[in-house]
Amino acid sequence: MEAAQTQYAYPKGLDFEQVWAALMENRELQKATDLQIKETARQMEATDQRMKETDRQMKEIGKRFGDFTNSFGNVVQHMISPNLLEKFQNLGYEFQEASTRHKFRDKKNDIRFEVDVFLQNGDIAMLIEIKTDLTISDINRHITRLEKMRRYADLRGDKRHFLGAVAGIVIEDAEREYALNQGFFIIEPSGENFSITPPPDKPKEW
Repeated sequence: MEAAQTQYAYPKGLDFEQVWAALMENRELQKATDLQIKETARQMEATDQRMKETDRQMKEIGKRFGDFTNSFGNVVQHMISPNLLEKFQNLGYEFQEASTRHKFRDKKNDIRFEVDVFLQNGDIAMLIEIKTDLTISDINRHITRLEKMRRYADLRGDKRHFLGAVAGIVIEDAEREYALNQGFFIIEPSGENFSITPPPDKPKEW
C-alpha cells in the first residue's frame, strides 16, 4: 500500500518557501536579540566593576583625607596649647595646667570621651574642642562631652566648674554665633597667632 503523503496547510496566501524564509528571518532575529542581551549583560557587569572600583577609590580618598585631617588637627593642638594659658590669663582665668588628648574612662558607668585640650586649676577646668572646619554638629557634640564631664566629675565628688571652648581654622559666622550663644569661648586664627572671643554673656558652666 502506498504511504499517505502528509499535507501541511500554510497560512492563507503563503507557500512553503515564504514560510521557510520567515522562519529563517525569525531565527536570525533571535540570534541578534541573544547577542544584544549578552552584550547588555557584559556592559552592566563592566559598569558594576567600574562602580566598585570608584567606590574603592572614594573610600581610599576619604581615608587619606581623614588621616590628613587628624594629622593637621594634631599640629593645630600643639600650636595652640602652649599659648593658651597666657591667653586665658589675659582674660582673667588662671589655669596652671594644659594637656592634650586627655582621655576619660569609666567602664562601670559607661562614660568614655576625649578632650583635645584640657585646661585646669584647683577650682575650674576648661574643655577645648579643635576642628579644622567647625560645624554646628561639632558644637553640639562638645555640649554632650561637657555633660559627660559633669557626670564623670559628680561620680567622683569633683565639685569644680567646667567651661567649654571651640577652636577652628575655618569658622563661619553662623557657627561662631551659635557657639557663642551656647556659652562657649571661640578660638581662631588671627594673623600669625590666634585670638580668643568670650561669649557675650557669662560663660556657661557645667
